[in-house]
Amino acid sequence: MATGARIPRPNSNEHIAYYGKYIELVPDGDFAAQLGSEMGNTVALLRRAPADREDFAYAPGKWTVKETVGHMTDVERVMGLRALWFARADAAPLPGFDENAWVPSGNFAKRSLADLTAELEAVRGATLALVRGLDESVLTRRGVANGAEISVRALLYIIAGHERHHVKILKERYLLS
Repeated sequence: MATGARIPRPNSNEHIAYYGKYIELVPDGDFAAQLGSEMGNTVALLRRAPADREDFAYAPGKWTVKETVGHMTDVERVMGLRALWFARADAAPLPGFDENAWVPSGNFAKRSLADLTAELEAVRGATLALVRGLDESVLTRRGVANGAEISVRALLYIIAGHERHHVKILKERYLLS
């Protein structure tokens, strides 16, 4: 029986401490509904972004708005794949990825913010479909990614919290509202 709505918060032993900063940002409640509504808010925020802010970085060496959106999409894809992999009981460990190497390779500056936003929204649609189709019994399954053990539900909470983290930065440091 699919359980997408109610996914209990992961325990601290289901992920490395680093991810706690994302997981703690996710409120309790209907998880799938939150994922959908949060993305709606994020898309609305990005659609309101002034054209002169799309390639803006708040400090030297920081990502632009477009690069941040590309990064958010990449992370959701990676964490979603990991959740699928472990939900399907595949024991093969998964590699890590270097977000600081991936962002320049994404060539996000060459794309419009509207295009990047549409891609982020599409990836969230795929994540929601996965979440809604998961059986409760797979949520605590674990696997190894980037050399560390992690559960399916921890990965899903990381997706949600990572978005919240970056939206807060977009609002505060990129002055989007």
